[in-house]
Amino acid sequence: MDKTFEKFLRRGIDLSPVGVIRREENEAYFCTPRGASVFGWAGVDGIHFCFIRGFGGTVFSVSPMNTAPHYVHPLARSFEDFLRLLLSCGDVAALEQAWMWSEAEFDAFLRDYPPTEEQRQVLSEVARQLKLTPMERPWAYITELQSNFDYTKIKYTEDFFDEDMNPGVEPQMPEWKVYFGGSFWGHSGRDRAGTEILLNRELTWAGRRWLIPAAYACAKGLVVDLCMRVEPEDIRRFTEKWDLSPENAFYENFTREQQMELRLDDPFSLHFAPLLEVNGKPLRPSQSCGMSFNPCIPEGYKNDLEAKWVVEHYGLDASCGWFITRSAFPWPGKRRPEVKTLSLTLEPQPDRVPGPRFKARKAGDTFTFTHPVSGIEYSLTVLELERKTIPHGAFRSKDWLFPTNAVAMGYTLSPEPEENISIRDCDDGDRPLEIAPDPSGPTATADAAVIGVIGGADGPLAVTVRDGKPSRPRAVYSSLHFEPVEDVEWRLEFTVTRFEKASFALVEQEKPEV
Repeated sequence: MDKTFEKFLRRGIDLSPVGVIRREENEAYFCTPRGASVFGWAGVDGIHFCFIRGFGGTVFSVSPMNTAPHYVHPLARSFEDFLRLLLSCGDVAALEQAWMWSEAEFDAFLRDYPPTEEQRQVLSEVARQLKLTPMERPWAYITELQSNFDYTKIKYTEDFFDEDMNPGVEPQMPEWKVYFGGSFWGHSGRDRAGTEILLNRELTWAGRRWLIPAAYACAKGLVVDLCMRVEPEDIRRFTEKWDLSPENAFYENFTREQQMELRLDDPFSLHFAPLLEVNGKPLRPSQSCGMSFNPCIPEGYKNDLEAKWVVEHYGLDASCGWFITRSAFPWPGKRRPEVKTLSLTLEPQPDRVPGPRFKARKAGDTFTFTHPVSGIEYSLTVLELERKTIPHGAFRSKDWLFPTNAVAMGYTLSPEPEENISIRDCDDGDRPLEIAPDPSGPTATADAAVIGVIGGADGPLAVTVRDGKPSRPRAVYSSLHFEPVEDVEWRLEFTVTRFEKASFALVEQEKPEV
């Protein structure tokens, strides 16, 4: 216990006239630090004063009505300094509010609220019995103490992180544990957490910089975290090009064609499959999850808190963006092996690239286009155009009325493509109508979709052929409409692989010394 505080208690001096009231019971607030020893209350707004275990004789103020994170501030390095500050200021209110004032505002408060006669008598008794003098330049003393204090060292109880008690609190990062069957911050079952294998392997692939910080050996398999760095200038260039904002960054706000272009441009989007080789045996992932950290989010919006925790845990550069994936690879056998060698292969996955649009008026029309990757020039020849009506019975639904009118186009491609080339109607078609209980008629809804009729829920696609045979007839259906279709604009789409796969050694077996 602070020696001056012990003397103060023995003297029995009452500081309530200067705003420090003693109580028999000192019930803690949600923001009262863990290990706090409360010795006084201001009498308003739950403000109280305390020592905190681990901080010696430093005196703190706790103000529950402040906005986060300004609940707790150090006021004095010792109880003696605390009393000397009271001798200078006349009331504890000036000390408790000094953190938010300039020196001029602090001095103005002291002029506007000089100590009363009762306060002067109490302060005179403090100075006489404890042989203390007023603190010189109290504002400078408090400001210097608070500006150099490490607030992260203050620990709080669970109540502080309860959103009902403290709505403005940022939840505390949970203990870092990695499970084979879990995500970044959760798992089910009774499996034990994996044993960390530090890797800290940096590499470059697909024009991106990567960090492989660690792997985790679990009973069922190996879990690996992959961190892809995203440069801030690439993020800003992308958002400016597409005029994106937190309110407008939804794929639903764009056409299907724009959505494909967005995914190709998005610096956080890269389709790949990670493969491992452990002790010479290949492993494929059974599950994966991912998250993004964006440092360019405008003020007032927050990153995904879980992504922020991962960035903090691995010590990633928070001025950059990160796309972080976690993949789980089952062991090749029933037993967990010792990891002697470990290599990673990053294999790109195909992307869909929108191509040119065209309209076909009649059989015999031709359209020439060039593949965006191979550079091969193709010629599309229309064989026939025919209106089609899909029988209502094909949908097998009593609750929905589906559009049934479409256009079928037969065509050939020359030369016969070795790449994936498909054709899609640029129009998404009409939505189904829900059959209302009221016999007055069907009701349109925005929640339904045409599923499993022609080409699946993603729309009609042409058949892809890779056999190299001479051009042969193909067929594609347009989207469905309630009224007969008069004119269809088609769009070519290409499925391309933009990068080459690459392998990287993560753990290499040490060679025996000769």
